[in-house]
Amino acid sequence: MLKIVYPICCGIDVHKTFVIATIATTDRENITTYQTKRFSTFTRDLKALAAWLSEHQCVDVCMESTGKYWIPVRNILEPSCQITLAHPKYVRAIRGKKTDKKDSIWIADLFKHSLVPGSFIPPADIREIRELLRYRSKLVSFKSSEKNRVQNSLTVSNIMLSSVVSDTFGKSASAILEHLLKNPDDKDFDFRPLLHGSMLEKEADIALAIDGTITKVQADKITLCLRHMNSVKSYIADIESKTMLLAQPYSGALAIIQSVPGVSQLSALIILSEIGADMSTFHSAKHLCSWAGLTPSNDQSAGKKKSVRISRAGIYIKPVLVQCANAAIKDKSFTHYRTRYETIKRRRGHKRAIIAIARMILTAIYYMLSSGEFFNPGLYEKAQCKPGFVASSEAHAVKLLQRLGYVVVKEPESA
Repeated sequence: MLKIVYPICCGIDVHKTFVIATIATTDRENITTYQTKRFSTFTRDLKALAAWLSEHQCVDVCMESTGKYWIPVRNILEPSCQITLAHPKYVRAIRGKKTDKKDSIWIADLFKHSLVPGSFIPPADIREIRELLRYRSKLVSFKSSEKNRVQNSLTVSNIMLSSVVSDTFGKSASAILEHLLKNPDDKDFDFRPLLHGSMLEKEADIALAIDGTITKVQADKITLCLRHMNSVKSYIADIESKTMLLAQPYSGALAIIQSVPGVSQLSALIILSEIGADMSTFHSAKHLCSWAGLTPSNDQSAGKKKSVRISRAGIYIKPVLVQCANAAIKDKSFTHYRTRYETIKRRRGHKRAIIAIARMILTAIYYMLSSGEFFNPGLYEKAQCKPGFVASSEAHAVKLLQRLGYVVVKEPESA
């Protein structure tokens, strides 16, 4: 028989306009009684929900994380209750027995036995920083979309600057594009004064690349896209300045995270906003890496592993850690990550290797924040990297030599 961990608890099924709450009370004979009530999501009714829970001496509450609708409920109940936020996959009801009332009872039944793992919810000040930085990531996506639209307009206008320059929005290319937009009929202008540095060597190719015609419609579209892109840039800069002010109380944690090779100030701020500064919330470094979606999944049946893909978790922190990993393997002052990357890449490929480095970085951050210590490169000097290719048999050794470019000829055995 399962142990009753919470004799008095509440399961809440959350919707946009209403919530269904069920208080499950278990007596000493392990008999559970249920009381179910419906409340709207207006603040007045949510306060009535809090009073109803207090009246029945219920402080342990479990509710499903439905979109953003759980946040108003949590805002009201947080001061008086211990709230466990559950992912929907952990509290999904049995098919054929699913109603709003039965859902809330099912959540309460699971929670009273402590069968529902709670989601990680950082403190309020960290949540505010996270909210702004996640909005920033959306703005960065908007800026990239506008760049793609400009590039599409240039392509249909036979302006092939992207085939010559590495960055269509660099200093030289932007100056040429600005001139083309202001003077669409001027095809033979002298663009050499607009070029900078190594771009002077590509003068002939640039002349061929700008031999096109930008129509008025395309010119208007490009102008609007550039104007929007510039405004989005200003919004991004404004958000970054606001988040740095909000993160001042965590300057020590930011300095610790930033001491890891490959981690910039902005990356450290994003990592802090996602995982917080208190590592006691996570059971171990492995738990944190699993939460961030950097560990292989367990999908095994009948002794066979079906998949070892990483999960889809960590959609905000995982890309940042991958960027940090790409920067870390290029850091010449600390070559351990580069060595580990090359070792894993030979066997598993680039993508798995870079995920492995990202996991190493997050593991280091976990222990550094737990102990309050800065990154110490000396701890990695004695670490021995495994060889990238181990010849376990004769055929394996031949394959290794052939991969390195050698021609292997087997001599006949002597009599």
